[in-house]
Amino acid sequence: MNEDLLVKICGITTEADALLAVGLGADAVGFVLAPSPRQVTATTAGDIVKRLPRDVLTVGVFRNEAPARVVEIANRAGLGAVQLHGHETAEETRWIASRVACTIRAFSAGDAAIGRFADFGAQYLLVDGESPGSGSVFDWRLAEGVVDVGRMFVSGGLHPGNVGEAIRHLRPRGVDVASGVESAPGRKDPQKLRSFIANARRAATAARARRGPVGSSPAAGDARGDQAVAGSGPYDWMDE
Repeated sequence: MNEDLLVKICGITTEADALLAVGLGADAVGFVLAPSPRQVTATTAGDIVKRLPRDVLTVGVFRNEAPARVVEIANRAGLGAVQLHGHETAEETRWIASRVACTIRAFSAGDAAIGRFADFGAQYLLVDGESPGSGSVFDWRLAEGVVDVGRMFVSGGLHPGNVGEAIRHLRPRGVDVASGVESAPGRKDPQKLRSFIANARRAATAARARRGPVGSSPAAGDARGDQAVAGSGPYDWMDE
């Protein structure tokens, strides 16, 4: 995976789209294993995983699934990580995290539970809209200071036109996109994918040149950088 910004393309439903995303530079691909227009079976996800380079992070997205079932599916499909997008408790998340290589816990922006993120035992936190996966909109300012940015993924309506601004504003460890790079639910658009990844990399490079690696806290007193992102707008995510 890229040592700085991690780009995750979620809602993968076909081998062709997975290979396209990886070929264009994605670090991670996500498979929705919960009810959604982009839902795939564990068998489909596993078949695609076998075709991908070993250094690509493969993520299974679950919502309110029994913990034992999450671990069983992740192991059977050969997934490198699981993303929990429901109401999984801290205890359930810790149980899963102790049995899989990498766990991403998703929260809606403004959720009070984010303040207890350490209790969940996950490696990464993903900040989404008020109703994760629903396409709801949230203000980027709600994601500021919620957790060490080196452990934060940002999602929510990202697309080629706004991903650079999101990176400049929040400096997250990773960005996550699904509908923003699609021609139809579950079908990725090659041009949108190419533009999204290129724009994300360009913004990460610029941020690194100004204030150090993406995923590090902005340096105090960088007034020019702060002014550049003033007035940043809200966005939504997967439209599930």
